[in-house]
Amino acid sequence: MALLSSISIKNNSFYHKNIFISAPQNPAKYPQRIHLSSIINATYVVPSSSSTPPITLQQLLIPETNLVQFPVLKGFEFNTYMNEKANLVNEALESAIPLQEPLKIHEAMRYSLLAGGKRVRPILCLASCELVGGMEVCAMAMASAVEMVHTMSLIHDDLPCMDNDDLRRGKPTNHKVYGEETAVLAGDALLSLAFEHLATRTIGVGPGRVVQAISELGSAVGSQGLVAGQIVDLCSEGKQDVDLNKLEYIHVHKTAKLLEAAVVGGALLGGGNSGEVERVRKYARYIGLLFQVVDDILDVTKSSEELGKTAGKDLVSDKATYPKLMGLEKAKVFAGELLEKAVEELAYFDAGKAAPLYHLAHYIAYRQN
Repeated sequence: MALLSSISIKNNSFYHKNIFISAPQNPAKYPQRIHLSSIINATYVVPSSSSTPPITLQQLLIPETNLVQFPVLKGFEFNTYMNEKANLVNEALESAIPLQEPLKIHEAMRYSLLAGGKRVRPILCLASCELVGGMEVCAMAMASAVEMVHTMSLIHDDLPCMDNDDLRRGKPTNHKVYGEETAVLAGDALLSLAFEHLATRTIGVGPGRVVQAISELGSAVGSQGLVAGQIVDLCSEGKQDVDLNKLEYIHVHKTAKLLEAAVVGGALLGGGNSGEVERVRKYARYIGLLFQVVDDILDVTKSSEELGKTAGKDLVSDKATYPKLMGLEKAKVFAGELLEKAVEELAYFDAGKAAPLYHLAHYIAYRQN
């Protein structure tokens, strides 16, 4: 097992040192393209004892030796890209929810929606739109809607009846500031506004594609999406019969589905064809599950101050996590494999246009909070 550590990329602050993702073990194990089902089948398989040397972090991140050849990525300024896109998203969100009557509910909505963060989901949406040749303005309403839905899920997830958390993004959670009743209503209002905003504020896109994007977002958050993952997660707390298949179901639905909606929605609104949409869908499923595997690792390796939320809560509540079921080191290996598979899906696109999604996948893998 190769443990990745003390590496950063071109002084890019979005790539942190002391990285914990273990590298994939076998660079030749993908003789053909992956045909991903609706479930990723994440059960860990012990790597074979082959004499093939492991892929190093340098091989993963230096374009010339990566499985996917991206010769133009050396000049991509990821830090600048993230800051510029995040600023655009923040401006869009600010204007989407003006401070108006009733003041309390709009204050509560804005408190959580404008609380900061890297805006990974909306930026994924914009990057996917531009990947297939669209303009970011076409996907900005979708990007904003995804962030509204995500913020709703955080507000509700933090409630005493759910995960009962007091800290989010380094600040008191919504219900700690405004009360449980207002927090519930703020989440409800953000959810309904997301669909209104997507339906009425999308620019330069035909109605058929807007409807498709609405459908993607709706399925991601409903009883076959985020809600499904949340209810199975709640019902699994403290139980000893949760295996990797059930854990994968929880996280594919609770986390990956919304990431998938962001990426697929961006591609749809950017004019992507069916083949392009399915490629980015596979990419999104891999990074969606990767996001949660990394979350599970961070929960047991970082402090509350580093995370900006309460660390160790999964352990206290006796939740099933990837480190708990697989062991920490095998969870790191699995994260590296998901990253490798996600990046491979981008080989079908123009390297320059795919650069943001390539770097976003690595950022998700190597983030520290």
